[in-house]
Amino acid sequence: MSEGAEDDATYLDEMTDETPMLFASSKAVLTIEDPNLHPIGKATAVFLLFTCMLGFLNGLDYASPNDGLVRPDEFVYRLALTAPDDTATFTGTVVDEAGKPMVNATVYLSWLDDVSSMWVSEENVTDESGYFSFEQLDPGLIRVDIIVHRNDHRDVYSNRVLLSPPALIEPIGFTSIDFEFPSEQTFAEEPCQGTTEACEIRTVDRTPSQQDHPLMDSSAQAVYVLVGFAFMGLSLIAAGFSVWALKSGSIVLLRTSSVVAFFTVGHYWSACIFGLLAFVLTFAIPRRRIPML
Repeated sequence: MSEGAEDDATYLDEMTDETPMLFASSKAVLTIEDPNLHPIGKATAVFLLFTCMLGFLNGLDYASPNDGLVRPDEFVYRLALTAPDDTATFTGTVVDEAGKPMVNATVYLSWLDDVSSMWVSEENVTDESGYFSFEQLDPGLIRVDIIVHRNDHRDVYSNRVLLSPPALIEPIGFTSIDFEFPSEQTFAEEPCQGTTEACEIRTVDRTPSQQDHPLMDSSAQAVYVLVGFAFMGLSLIAAGFSVWALKSGSIVLLRTSSVVAFFTVGHYWSACIFGLLAFVLTFAIPRRRIPML
């Protein structure tokens, strides 16, 4: 053994003999993230499930056009209020009670202009197939009077119609309605206008019964129903993310659920408000850590 190695060995022996070896423990504890959600997170997940239920009920309401708080005509009318002018077309046919086209029937449209507060009107006549067409109308409510001259009488059939506004990327809103003109017997049973015994003008007016729910395009009602199914689908997806977050403890999934629930709208925008509130709450959920055994 070399001289340097002997000196090192002697030094270690001296240190071992004179200084006892000490062991110290630290208060530090190894921890890992708790895989379970914090109680605040669980409460937020339950709150989101409630929000999803509101969105689902909203979609169910839309998918039931004849019942519920919101009807298709109300939905379309709200869109028509903000639609540009001259963006609606109105087409259709006029047939008699046997389904035979009524030729040269006058289709008279009238509506109240919002700017001038005056009644505006347009008219056209049906062709050989009973077809009529109007363009560059304002979306919204109009009165439609169909006038037919027959047997020394002028029969007037009146309805209230809702013109559809443009939808999605379409620049024009399309409304198509087929009218079945009442029979002569039906007109004869109606009260006569004026005091003459001949009763030249006979009227069948459906507008009083159409004040709450006017006639509208059937395809617009179909789109309304599809919107309802979209709301229901989004609410189910959001609920799925909430349940997944409860099982996995993931705040990211919980946040995703709140974003999806926001777009289910809900009655009176309830799902939007609650979904936004839940999104904010996800940032306040603490992440607990548990000791590693």
